[in-house]
Amino acid sequence: MDPIPSPTEQALHAARALVMADLAARDVARADVVSLVEDAVVQRRWWVEQWPEGAEYVTGLIAQDVQDALLERYGRWPICPVCTDVEPHALEVAPELGPDPHWVCAKAAVIVAPVGSLR
Repeated sequence: MDPIPSPTEQALHAARALVMADLAARDVARADVVSLVEDAVVQRRWWVEQWPEGAEYVTGLIAQDVQDALLERYGRWPICPVCTDVEPHALEVAPELGPDPHWVCAKAAVIVAPVGSLR
């Protein structure tokens, strides 16, 4: 029987799964993009080990890390599905540092979906 992962590992695994679900929902979960997720998880593992109380924030932080990495390599992600009559823009994670992160459109001031629930 495998040991139960630590709360830190559970938070990291959950965050990875949620971000991967959003990438898959938008058809960008290619191998090179999955590597960006893994890199973000590795970086945030150290962060959450230093501040265990921050485990509830790790999902939003990993989503932002992946979003930033994608911007540098490929462009904006995820594109806002709400504002179809303006120049395409990316959704943002809100709160930037907090529990229960959501993808939001800052231009329209609407919540689009919780992280992990993009369609």
